[in-house]
Amino acid sequence: MANTSEPKRTLAKVSETKLGITVKKSENFSEWFTQVCSESGAQLADVRYGVQGFVVHRPWAMRIARKIYDAFEAEVEADGHEPYLFPTAIPEENLMKEKKHAGFTPNVFWIDYAGSQKLERRIALRPTGEAQIYPMYALWIQSYKDLPWKGYQSRITVFRNEMTTRPFLRGREFMFFETHDVFRTHDDALLQIKKDMEIMERVVSEKMKIPFIFFKRPSWDKFLGADNSFCSDTLNPDGRRNQISSTHDLGQNFAKAFDIKFDDEKRTQSYGWQTCFGPGIWRLIAALIAIHGDDNGLILPVEFAPVQAVIIPILFAGKEESNARVLEACTFAQRVAQDAGLRTHIDLRSDTPGFKFNDWELKGVPLRIEIGPKDVEKKQAVIVRRTDKKKTQVEMKQLGKTLLEEARTVDVEISKRSQNYFKDNTRTAITLQETIQLIETSRGFIKIPWCSTADEGKKCEEIFSKETTGGVICGTPFENEETPKKGMNCVVCGKPAKHIVWVAKSI
Repeated sequence: MANTSEPKRTLAKVSETKLGITVKKSENFSEWFTQVCSESGAQLADVRYGVQGFVVHRPWAMRIARKIYDAFEAEVEADGHEPYLFPTAIPEENLMKEKKHAGFTPNVFWIDYAGSQKLERRIALRPTGEAQIYPMYALWIQSYKDLPWKGYQSRITVFRNEMTTRPFLRGREFMFFETHDVFRTHDDALLQIKKDMEIMERVVSEKMKIPFIFFKRPSWDKFLGADNSFCSDTLNPDGRRNQISSTHDLGQNFAKAFDIKFDDEKRTQSYGWQTCFGPGIWRLIAALIAIHGDDNGLILPVEFAPVQAVIIPILFAGKEESNARVLEACTFAQRVAQDAGLRTHIDLRSDTPGFKFNDWELKGVPLRIEIGPKDVEKKQAVIVRRTDKKKTQVEMKQLGKTLLEEARTVDVEISKRSQNYFKDNTRTAITLQETIQLIETSRGFIKIPWCSTADEGKKCEEIFSKETTGGVICGTPFENEETPKKGMNCVVCGKPAKHIVWVAKSI
């Protein structure tokens, strides 16, 4: 955030609001997460709005969310998707068309009145995009020349009547992003699913430094309107999986429900083959908080930090000339940092430097620049990395180059930590008792032999969930699926294993 105003003198207040996290992430993740999101933490969400499950998104969270949206919008548009925006209101008959597929109807919020007048037909608040978008696709798509049809809507919210809510994990209104594509052949649709996975790799793994596994869900856990569902799962520090995206092979199910057809070269009509892709914006914010944060608050990857380098002037009461030189040096440092391509902010609040250090650490700003009277004399600044708080003294003439080097180091450290954490929380078991022990003590992902991911495996899953007190079958990796070794049997029914599935507890 560029500061273009004339710097003003900032001296310490006598009394300050206490900020900080009072619990350790490793000891009480749930409370730690709550505190990071709260007013005493990074000020991301306020749950005091007055309607349970609906939260206020504070400015810092919104600025992070916009960076995530930016990254996905750039990727899907590079892949040929065009943006559009549909109304939030959905006619009831549209939802009824998809009822046997998507199954969202029981969780829908309905509008029955306009003012004091009862509506002739109920209107639903958008639970997802299919019932909004596909009736219009039936009008827009007429010929094979219209295909592939790739569209997306972004920076929207959806509404679902979730019983258990928590900011960035589950809510009744939450941030959404979705693509909806129509293809001429099923092979084209399957190719898009692979492209969706690659988009997740580039945005989430490479840029956000969040590790995940892209799973093919078992048949009983797929999106009801899909032939197959593919989802990205990462892990929270409490060992529970966090689903951060879904991509669905919709086959021709919705095309038939909503009459999405096209004429081929011989004017023979065919139904389109469809996919939809939804990176979970809320869940990705939760993953940034949970995976990268530490006992002092957020730690943000450089690209997704609203402020990448914050400048803290060290001022002293009664030192007018000295303070003026410090502020002049801070303005120069900001100009250098901005020329290097970094988003910067000079903190001119009338609080102590220590208070400001704590505040910006809570918000996860990657780099801090400290400049005091002695630094001015030496023509230098002090750079502090958020990841390890290492301080580096650098000459002003080398500031821009050093800031970029330090920013790269921050990202490398974040990535290394998250990858190590992910690897350390993936284990194997070959019996149900081993699985139960691991899921209760070590948590995380566990790879186990399983009889079938088709519908006949659901009975085993029901027993498994009961025995493990909530364990779920995440699925098999989309690529590089493991083959069970000879003699391996399903941990539940004892039949010869056909798959190695990944299991975990869910949020």
